[in-house]
Amino acid sequence: MESRERLITAMSELMWERGYAATSPREIRERSGVGQGSMYHHFPGKRELALAALERNCADLLPSTEELLTAPGDPMEKLTLYLTRPLPALKGCKVGRMTQDPVVAHDARLLAPVAQAFAAVHRALTAVVREAIEQGQLSATLDADRVAHLLTATIQGGYVLAIAAQDPRPFDDARAGALDLLRASALDPRPTATSTPLGKEH
Repeated sequence: MESRERLITAMSELMWERGYAATSPREIRERSGVGQGSMYHHFPGKRELALAALERNCADLLPSTEELLTAPGDPMEKLTLYLTRPLPALKGCKVGRMTQDPVVAHDARLLAPVAQAFAAVHRALTAVVREAIEQGQLSATLDADRVAHLLTATIQGGYVLAIAAQDPRPFDDARAGALDLLRASALDPRPTATSTPLGKEH
């Protein structure tokens, strides 16, 4: 592996483990085995290396998620797989983790690939939820855009709960609960006279 690739890999791992602010150039060099001169030959500074690492993390995670959601097939089966696939509950999301770093959150250039990755997943999720509604698998009273945000928030929030408890169960329970709600919404798709359907406002 070339020194540039080793630097990006090391930075990707360190940012996932401890965030941008807590990662020092010395730690990057030690993890990658690349000397200072070579490091600054490839990247003018830590920020530029971090941007390359963020783009790599998004490129590593996004294709598999998009492939899952955009593949032909039953929309509810795709949503079920999305909510039950194996994920590293106690490590957190490589991409979502970066939104909790104060430096990344306040740097538009560093935040951009993260925001773009979440936007791409949201578009794909919204399309699958809408398809499930159109096929009668989910209640017609649901708002696909809101449900897509809910599913993403469930996964990202589940990571936080699992890490806080040092137990993957809250993460698994949150995803299972979201799936339970989706399935329950199709049992009686008609709103009652006294209720306000989810996703609809008066």
